[in-house]
Amino acid sequence: MSVHNTLKPSERMKIPRQDSIEQDPMERSRNFNEVSHGLNEERALIEASRCLECRDPLCMNGCPVSIDIRTFIQQILDKDYARAVRTIREANSLPAICGRVCPQEEQCEAVCTLGKKHAPVAIGKLERFVADFEMERDLFAAPAVSRRNGRRVAVVGSGPAGLTCAAELAKLGYRVTVFEALHAPGGVLRYGIPEFRLPRTILDLEIARIRALGVEIHTNFLVGRTATIDDLFAEWGFEAIFLGTGAGTPHFMGIPGENAIGVYSANEFLTRVNLMKAHKFPEYDTPIRIGRRVAVIGGGNTAMDAVRTAKRLGAEDACLVYRRSRAEMPARAEEVHHAEEEGIEFLMLTSPVRILTDERNVVTGLVVQKMKLGGPDASGRRRPVPVEGSEYALAVDTVIEAIGQQPNPIIQATTDGLQVRKNGVVVTDEAQKTSREGIFAGGDLSRGGATVILAMRDGKRAAASIHNYLLSKVLEQERVI
Repeated sequence: MSVHNTLKPSERMKIPRQDSIEQDPMERSRNFNEVSHGLNEERALIEASRCLECRDPLCMNGCPVSIDIRTFIQQILDKDYARAVRTIREANSLPAICGRVCPQEEQCEAVCTLGKKHAPVAIGKLERFVADFEMERDLFAAPAVSRRNGRRVAVVGSGPAGLTCAAELAKLGYRVTVFEALHAPGGVLRYGIPEFRLPRTILDLEIARIRALGVEIHTNFLVGRTATIDDLFAEWGFEAIFLGTGAGTPHFMGIPGENAIGVYSANEFLTRVNLMKAHKFPEYDTPIRIGRRVAVIGGGNTAMDAVRTAKRLGAEDACLVYRRSRAEMPARAEEVHHAEEEGIEFLMLTSPVRILTDERNVVTGLVVQKMKLGGPDASGRRRPVPVEGSEYALAVDTVIEAIGQQPNPIIQATTDGLQVRKNGVVVTDEAQKTSREGIFAGGDLSRGGATVILAMRDGKRAAASIHNYLLSKVLEQERVI
């Protein structure tokens, strides 16, 4: 029996949204421990009581993977936290991760009925609370798995799209093998997101739970080099393949001085720290050069991760250089807020012009130019326009560019008949089918850069499409017989 929330809707609306418990900003800016400790039980129950229990829960429509949000919040009110996380896992195989990095404010919380006049229910924080409760008490129970059908599917890439696709197919009874090019699985969850936002213990645990479904993961296996897609079909015996290799090739601005010592792409910088443990040098043999003054170019979540990481590595001054205003920044509001608390300087309406160097080709400064906003561009945001005569120099030792990325072209170049756009993005239809029969794709490989949760939605859709595709092949064979 569900506990009836005795509070009237008008009373629920008066309850303030509950904040997470967090590390002190000055303390956390010197360590890589998780910034947020989430909600405790008392705060979680108060937050759950704010839910209006809508008859037509719009929040579910806003969730890319269709979690039954109303039900799991009601189960929190029942204090049946283990059941609540099982409800989430019916739709989402990575709840502890999504509760930390999913942009709920743009999705489920954006359409929360309570949010029309008040702060929306903190759905993401409640998801994290029950996922952490399950983890801390070792309450995980593997979802039911259909009888093994013996059919084999390959998943290329172990990021959020690949892991989700693998989990969904395993639950349907398929023998799934994941191929990962790097030495540890997780994709962008491991090399892109810092420990202070997503602890590796959480990621490793969620991956272990996917392995518990019977999924095999092979690391240090670069599809396109170790074996081609056609090899996986012809020699390995896979009947369908999902491509979820992400977008790990960085963009550069093309300004003078980019080849100087002290210039990084955010991809390289974050990979060195997050995957190769550069922040623990010399314990881990991955040195990284960080000067006293660091400038990060960009305004997205990757830029925010890079500038906050630089601060933790010892930069005395770390600033973000962004060519638009605060209102146009694509980074999550929470991450911007945390960065400001940690002492990050924001240079808005400012665009880099050239990088200054000394006689050894080492970075000594960054020349920037003030901008103003003009009319909207193709993205719908107002276009930044240079202000004449506004150039000035910033004294910096390190420059990190975080202005976007595109897919690595190895698979596209070694797979005949795979339709690809100019930027390397693999073309798919709404069912995640590519131009090659039996090959499906999703995540950043088919989007060119998006969020973790949208990659997970692609993985779920692809799993359903692969299941339908292989069922149709069985029916076709039976008709021939």
